[in-house]
Amino acid sequence: MTQPADAPIDTPAPSLWRFLGIALSAAVLLLVIGLGLVLVVIPKATGATPLTVLTSSMEPGLSPGTVVIVRPVDANALHIGDVVTYQMVSGDAKVVTHRILSIVSSSEGPRSFIVQGDNNSAPDDDPVLAAQIQGRLWYAVPFVGYVNNVITGANRTWIIPVVTVALFGYACFMVVGGLLDRRKTRKRRADADAPALGLRDAEHDLAAGVTLFEQSVRGGTVGEFEHGVDVHAHGSAGE
Repeated sequence: MTQPADAPIDTPAPSLWRFLGIALSAAVLLLVIGLGLVLVVIPKATGATPLTVLTSSMEPGLSPGTVVIVRPVDANALHIGDVVTYQMVSGDAKVVTHRILSIVSSSEGPRSFIVQGDNNSAPDDDPVLAAQIQGRLWYAVPFVGYVNNVITGANRTWIIPVVTVALFGYACFMVVGGLLDRRKTRKRRADADAPALGLRDAEHDLAAGVTLFEQSVRGGTVGEFEHGVDVHAHGSAGE
């Protein structure tokens, strides 16, 4: 006896756009979280200062748009080759980030530093005093300096959390949508399998009846066949 093949279940193909949306939102979310850590959380926790490179004087190492994280340092711990940020005039907010070219120590005055930009042909005009040093370069993050300039001060306190929450919410929405689609697919499959199960039960009962009939023909009587069918029917009803 043959059984008709089950009709194929139409299952929606995974949406490429949904997959790309989840992947993109997850990547952007990780990027935002990573930038928030290296540009805000870590500097604040360690007392460091994020600054944006605006000129090409330190190229190619520090191109315009690079964010440098400057960490406070004891001037006596500085060495030739260190990149430092110093005030052009002691007490002034304007700062420059250049490399120490040489260190001048004299018994007649305080220690001073000759600094020069990597891309400059000559040292800076005046020696830099220890009091002008704001810190030593800790690490740098390229390409995000201009964004850092826009997201500053009070803006930073709400823009980064809002963007992070929005991206996280979008990623959750895409994931939940995918799970709901999968649940609908499983339900459609279950509904389609239910008639097939009923058909198999009917075929089983028919096959049992045929077997009893064949047995009665070979060596029994019609009464035995009817008795066997009656017993089988009662047994099926009791199951």
